[in-house]
Amino acid sequence: MHGRNIDPQEWEIRCDLAAAYRLIAHFGMDDLIFTHLSARLPGREHRFLLNPYGLMFDEITASSLVVVDPEGHAVEKEEESKINNAGFTIHSAVHMTRDDAQCVMHTHTTAGMAVAAQEEGLLPLNQMSMEFHGRVAYHDYEGVALDLDERERLVRDLGDNDVMILKHHGLLTTGRTVAEAFYNMYYMEQACRIQIAATQGGRKIALPPARVAERTAAQFASFPGKGERPWKALRRMLDRESPAYAS
Repeated sequence: MHGRNIDPQEWEIRCDLAAAYRLIAHFGMDDLIFTHLSARLPGREHRFLLNPYGLMFDEITASSLVVVDPEGHAVEKEEESKINNAGFTIHSAVHMTRDDAQCVMHTHTTAGMAVAAQEEGLLPLNQMSMEFHGRVAYHDYEGVALDLDERERLVRDLGDNDVMILKHHGLLTTGRTVAEAFYNMYYMEQACRIQIAATQGGRKIALPPARVAERTAAQFASFPGKGERPWKALRRMLDRESPAYAS
């Protein structure tokens, strides 16, 4: 497969998603061949792109991504064995019910899983975490996400939020674009890393007044084109350092 053989809009989505896989690896947010990033393709069929099960994230290319239908089957039958069922369960739940969730990302980072194990969840300890104040959903752990009936509860718990902590599991973010979903994941990860560092410091932590945290979140929400500028810079970095992502 090559970009000239498919619709240009789909090819651009493929390049963005492949770039996101490479960047997740670059920033140390990958987990061997596990976890998933997905992007919905244009059309009414609710098809979306998912990584082929078995590739490291720094091996993903635009052409290697697999098209999956709402039932979890690869559109190209010879690629059926490349699908991770747990990835399908989580991502299809969001893509099929949230029209604005064009991209969905899920990670198993040390910091994200550590915060997911803390009873109080994400705390407004710093500007990065205050961006998400009052806008973080939580989903209780039910075991490995293989049961399709869990999709209803995932969607219910996510609501209209763009970020969710999967308790005892990891982080999930969505976005209207790959750029926005990556921005949300990058800064959720940073917020979690800061929280773990702060709570390990041996001193009592200080929380800001709720009104300050909410004002900060509202300020961030008012910024246009969330994530677009850093995304362009990140794509330029990949074009210099790892251009094979777009092949």
